Amino acid sequence: MDIRMQDYDIIVIGGGIAGLSAALTAARLDRRVAIFTGGVPGGELLNIERIDGIAGHEDGIAGYDLCPIAQEQAQGAGAELVMDTVDSLAPQGERWKVSAAGSDYSAGAVILATGAHVAKLGVPGEEEFTGRGVSHCATCDGPLLRGKVALVAGGGDSGMQEALTLAQHCERVVIAEKGPALQGQAAYRQAVEAEPKIEVVAGHEVIAIEGADKVEAVLLRDANGGERRIEAAGVFSFAGLEPNGSLAAGIAELAPDGRVAVDASLRTSAKGLFAAGNVRSGNAWRAASAIGDGTTAAASACAYLDSGVWS
Repeated sequence: MDIRMQDYDIIVIGGGIAGLSAALTAARLDRRVAIFTGGVPGGELLNIERIDGIAGHEDGIAGYDLCPIAQEQAQGAGAELVMDTVDSLAPQGERWKVSAAGSDYSAGAVILATGAHVAKLGVPGEEEFTGRGVSHCATCDGPLLRGKVALVAGGGDSGMQEALTLAQHCERVVIAEKGPALQGQAAYRQAVEAEPKIEVVAGHEVIAIEGADKVEAVLLRDANGGERRIEAAGVFSFAGLEPNGSLAAGIAELAPDGRVAVDASLRTSAKGLFAAGNVRSGNAWRAASAIGDGTTAAASACAYLDSGVWS
């Protein structure tokens, strides 16, 4: 039986806000677009209670509200949603072959918007207690810790946002920041400082998570080697992000930080391949910049398909 590949003008890989923005823009520019989300669209933003800095949302917006809106817009514009995970990506002449769930797809241009994932702490107890007190989602698991103590590892924007969410449920929240002070935006720092339930322990890193059948305590260490044990029922790790760039490895140039190298038009070193959002080098790790990236990458991909020029 002759099984033909499904052909598209543009395939977007990644269902986060950058990918949804790219799919929306490309569809509005009258291209046949498929977006592969690898599950429920939204990515890491689905776990964020409040995203600030999005134009038109003065009081912020929850990630689980923003992403479904973007999904509806993209599908309404004509983008096809495929919830399969892409297994491989390869150039095929002047086009690209994308394989997912046993099926092959073809596109003239591909936008890689696979985002990033929360880096692991890499300490004893982290794997053992994942799902039993170790989490990356305060919105999901915060209510389970009502009246208890939670520790957040990482004092950047995400860590402070999650600490503020946890403070709505927990008796006490401790932010352990390896650096000398909180690292995120001033608005979040001020909110954390104004929240009496939150304690900031700067200059300390998590070295172990302890417990019997669930999290019971966290061991911290300062720069001088001094240790401090904090009793806690939950640990939320937000100690950094790592790019999901494995699909581009061996195909396009990667930056030293593992993200995909791009030019000002978000073109990679591989003809017809673009990158947007947290997976691409130079992105600001912000939802607003990811939205802009999606728009830019889609417009650049459409221009490339029109001209055939890659230089």
